[in-house]
Amino acid sequence: MGSSEATKPHVVCVPFPAQGHVNPMMQLAKLIHSRGFHVTFVNTEFNHRRLVRSRGAEAMKGLPDFRFETILDGLPPSDRDATQDVVPLCDSTRKNCLGPFLELLAKLNSSDAPPVDCIVSDGVMSFGIEAGRLLGIPQVQFWTASACGFLCYLQYNVLFERGIVPFKDENFINDGTLDTPIDWIPGINNIRLKDIPSFIRTTDPNDIMFDFLGSEAQNCLKSSAIIFNTFDELEHEVLDAIIAKFPHIYTLGPLNLLSRHFPESHFNSLRSNLWKEDTNCIEWLNQREPDSVVYVNYGSVTVMSDYYLKEFAWGLANSKHPFLWIVRPDVVMGESAAMSEEFFEEIKDRGFITSWCPQDLVLSHQSVAAFLTHCGWNSTLESISRGVPMICWPFFAEQQTNCRFACTTWDIGMEVNSDVNRNDVEAVVKEMMEGENGRKLKEKVLDWKEKAEVATDIGGSSYCNFERFINEVLSYGTRV
Repeated sequence: MGSSEATKPHVVCVPFPAQGHVNPMMQLAKLIHSRGFHVTFVNTEFNHRRLVRSRGAEAMKGLPDFRFETILDGLPPSDRDATQDVVPLCDSTRKNCLGPFLELLAKLNSSDAPPVDCIVSDGVMSFGIEAGRLLGIPQVQFWTASACGFLCYLQYNVLFERGIVPFKDENFINDGTLDTPIDWIPGINNIRLKDIPSFIRTTDPNDIMFDFLGSEAQNCLKSSAIIFNTFDELEHEVLDAIIAKFPHIYTLGPLNLLSRHFPESHFNSLRSNLWKEDTNCIEWLNQREPDSVVYVNYGSVTVMSDYYLKEFAWGLANSKHPFLWIVRPDVVMGESAAMSEEFFEEIKDRGFITSWCPQDLVLSHQSVAAFLTHCGWNSTLESISRGVPMICWPFFAEQQTNCRFACTTWDIGMEVNSDVNRNDVEAVVKEMMEGENGRKLKEKVLDWKEKAEVATDIGGSSYCNFERFINEVLSYGTRV
């Protein structure tokens, strides 16, 4: 290694091993690398194998100063090409990853790479905080979900102390309890119990996910700093409430827009999609009229019953609007997704179904008029940054919180009934594509798009916050 390479500051990035966390961490890692840093990107061995299958072994070699490494996730070995079960994965990462991660850091510090100066780990991978403490280096948590979701997770202990969670029995699901207004969270207004991240919906005082998310959010407050993939104007009241608890935050989003200022040509090999992308859908979109297509994607984790899948299918078909539908092979619980020949005959001239796609390119396409989404944060931000209104069907976690904000605070979305039926889907799609409400939502999301572009433009809040982050946290003086 040349002397200039040896003196580069070295940042280690550790995403939570799920697609919706890996993608924004990769965006951030590439931005850091573009400012002259040596980057090591750490996947679990399970996800590394998936990336090799998706992108090829050559693509995973990285660059001389952007390298890929792996750690064990503590789960039994598997070559299944699907998202791992969230509950055991979360439980295992917090119990089993610190040791392998410390071994990796020791290996890096004894290799030809520069010594590790800083750790950037996912907001739900707090073993990175302990590793940073043991090595005496700064450790930053990157909360890849929404700031409003983070603030709600910080209330989990309050919900427990107030005796709201765990629920006494399963009646809370249908007896109106979840409609209870919540008016005591600083920075958040007009939400109900059902809009708090969904892991509160338990009768078990030892529920793994309730404990995991509440604990990991609190652990973020022990780090050197927290990064949020959002922009100040979008979540300003929420961010003010977080700053009152923990002032060391950096809002850098939307990262997909911030990235436009930095060179992309030498990043072509640095991709993070765990599924192979079907680019034929772009050719199909090229043949559609402007603002005519409904894009449908439930993200990388959502699963549903075969019944719900068919209700979505026929609701889309009956709307008579063209649609691009991403149907992962594992989207149906316990089996592969399959639709009838009758359905394919009905949509043959106006439907395109595939298993994965380059989403940001799709949302940027002039033919796409609406996005039927699970309200994951990456999808929400990409929808905002590309000016596409949302039809919301939240699945779990803070997606319910994002949905509430999208539909009532930001005015960019309308919600599908959680108990999916084809008539409801058809009606919402038609209202979005043809109705007055859909027109108003389109105007509002275009306004938010402009604000996102201003925030990430040179001199904008997110752009300046990234400069501050580089200078204050990842500066050359961090090495100890």
